[in-house]
Amino acid sequence: MAAGERTDWTEGELDLIISDYFLMLDEERGGSPYNKAQHSRLLRDKIDRSKGSIEFKHQNISAVLQKLGLPTIRGYLPAANHQAAIVPAIERYILRNPDTLHPERAVNGFAERPALFVDMPPTLLPVTPQREDVERLVRKFNPVERDFRNRKLGRDGEELVFHFERERLERLDRPDLAKKIRWISEEDGDGAGYDIMSFDEKGKERFLEVKTTVGSDTTPFYITRNELSFSSERPEAFRLCRVFDFSMRPKMFELAPPLANFVHLSPLSYEASFS
Repeated sequence: MAAGERTDWTEGELDLIISDYFLMLDEERGGSPYNKAQHSRLLRDKIDRSKGSIEFKHQNISAVLQKLGLPTIRGYLPAANHQAAIVPAIERYILRNPDTLHPERAVNGFAERPALFVDMPPTLLPVTPQREDVERLVRKFNPVERDFRNRKLGRDGEELVFHFERERLERLDRPDLAKKIRWISEEDGDGAGYDIMSFDEKGKERFLEVKTTVGSDTTPFYITRNELSFSSERPEAFRLCRVFDFSMRPKMFELAPPLANFVHLSPLSYEASFS
């Protein structure tokens, strides 16, 4: 922060920088070249803030969007130490622009997508309480529920993994196995406890359950009792494929049972019966 610079940003300043952040995000997702420095200069023409202050506020926006399971601008790493007013400002923007919650709708098809990049799972960290204002915002725009109910996003993620598995086996010189891969949830419907039946290079079965999000690798997700049970029954073959950053540059990591080694598992619902 520059010497003498005001600490708290006004609502008007926050509205301006958040709108500009999403403009850059749209340009990045669409593959359009854009200049962060130029965006910063144009913002400084409208608001009396330093270059460093503007860059840090971009990082604050990234931190809140990451909690909401939404894409963030590459290079603006999340900085969670932000003023309280940024949370309602982001809420105002989303309420005015509800399509913000579904950036995957802007995706034009896999033909123009980069290859699915396989990454390492994130490190399992202790559960820590969230700020109350952020927790309220996350409950309002629940990314876990949003992804779970988004059938098209789920199907598109499964399709991406299905083709990735075929290409993987073909690269391993196993076109015979590539032809045998089955998209179970598409062919037979849900209920098997996994979405795709694939193989390793030796022909051993791989049962893949795909979970897809437009958010980061640490965005939480739902796993059903059936899926968790199947992972315990077939731990040597079951793999949970977490596809993330779907609307920007899709990546994936795999989790092998026991899943509790990688994620915190919390029961979220109860069955209510009369007998």
